[in-house]
Amino acid sequence: MSEEVGRKPIYVVTLAVALVFIVPCGAAQNIGTLIISRLIDGIAFSAPMTLIGGSLADIWEGPERGTAMAIFSAAPFLGPVCGPIFGGLLADHAPTWRWIYWTFLIIAGAFYAVFIVIVPETHHGILLKKRAKKLRKETGDSRYRTFSELQVRTFGQVAKTSLLRPFVLLSELIVFLMTMYMAVVYGLLYMFFFAYPMVFMEGKGFSASLTGVMFIPIGVGVIIATFCAPYFNKDYNKRAQKYRDRGELPPAELRLIPMMISCWFVPASLFAFAWSSYPTISWAGPCFAGLGAGFGFCCLYNPANNYIVDSYQHYAASALAAKTFVRSIWGACVPLFTIQMYHRLGYEWASSLMAFISLACCAIPFLFFKFGARIRSYSKYAYSPNLDAKQGDAENQKEQDFGH
Repeated sequence: MSEEVGRKPIYVVTLAVALVFIVPCGAAQNIGTLIISRLIDGIAFSAPMTLIGGSLADIWEGPERGTAMAIFSAAPFLGPVCGPIFGGLLADHAPTWRWIYWTFLIIAGAFYAVFIVIVPETHHGILLKKRAKKLRKETGDSRYRTFSELQVRTFGQVAKTSLLRPFVLLSELIVFLMTMYMAVVYGLLYMFFFAYPMVFMEGKGFSASLTGVMFIPIGVGVIIATFCAPYFNKDYNKRAQKYRDRGELPPAELRLIPMMISCWFVPASLFAFAWSSYPTISWAGPCFAGLGAGFGFCCLYNPANNYIVDSYQHYAASALAAKTFVRSIWGACVPLFTIQMYHRLGYEWASSLMAFISLACCAIPFLFFKFGARIRSYSKYAYSPNLDAKQGDAENQKEQDFGH
C-alpha cells in the first residue's frame, strides 16, 4: 500500500492507532480487552517493520545502504532485549503491572512526536506526483503527469495489487526461504524470553530484575554487530566496484557474504547456552552465551534485508512485508510452546533442538550465493539484469517507471 499512497501516511496512521490502543492495554479490566488491544497494537506496530526497508532503499543507493540497514536491523533485537531489563525492574518495584504500558506509552508517544516533525515522504513515485501537481498549478499546463497518473486504476484494483502482492511474493523461493530463516531467528529471540526465566529463576533462584540483566550480553552482541556493519559494507563496496567499473550492477548475492560468516554464531551460542544451563553450573555460561547469539542475530538480519531489497528493488517494501508478517506470526507462536518444550525435554535438549534447526538454516545463504542469480532470472518480480529483455513484464516495467 505504501507504494501507492506513500510511506509517511502509512507510518503516521498506523503508529497513531498503535499509540491509542496502548491505553486500553494499561487500563484493561479483563483478559478479553487486553488480548484484543494487544492484537490491534501488534498489527499497527508491524507497519514500520515492513516499510523501513523500502524507505531506506528510497533514501540510499546500494553502496551506502548497508550501514543504514545495519542500524535499523539492530532495532528489532535491541528493543526486545531492553524489554526484559526494564520489565524486570518494573515487576520488582512498580506498584502495578499497568506501569509497563504507561511507561511504553510515554516513550512511544515522545518518539512519535519527533517522527511526525522530522521524517519526510521518501517514495520516489509520490514525490514525483507532488512535483507534477505543483507544476500543473504553477503553469496551468495539465500535461505535467507522472506515469502512474496516466494509468488510471480503481480503488479495488489498487487494493488488490497492494494488499495481495506481499503474499504473492511469499511464493518466491528467495523470499520464502529468507522468511523462514528470519522467522527461526526471531523465534529464538522470543524463546529466550521464556527460557531465561526458567534457567535463571527456576534453576538458579534469580529475581526478575536480575534475570532481566542476563539479557545484556545479547544486546552487547547486537551492538558489536552494528559496529561491524561499516566494515562489512566497505568489503561489499570493494567487491561491488569491480562490477561497477565494467558498467554492470553488482549481483545481490554479494550481500550474503556477512551472512555466510555469521550464521554459525547462532547454533554455536545455542549449544553453549544449552549445555551450560544446568542449575549447578555458574550463571556466567548461559549468560555470556547470549553474546554470540546477539551478534549472529543482527549479522543475519541485516544481510537478509539487504539481499531482499537488492533482489526485489521497487517491490522491496512488499517483499519485506511478507517476511515481517510470517516472522512476527512465528515470534508470537513460539511462547505458546516454549515452557512445555523446556519442561519436557529439559533445558539442555530443548535448546539443542533449536540449535540443530538453526544449524540446518545455515545452508540457505550458501544456496542463494551459488544459485541466487539463476533463481532471480526465472522470476517476474525479482530484479535481474536480463529480466526486461527476457520477459518484458508489463507490471514490472510500470513499477520501474513509477519509481523513477
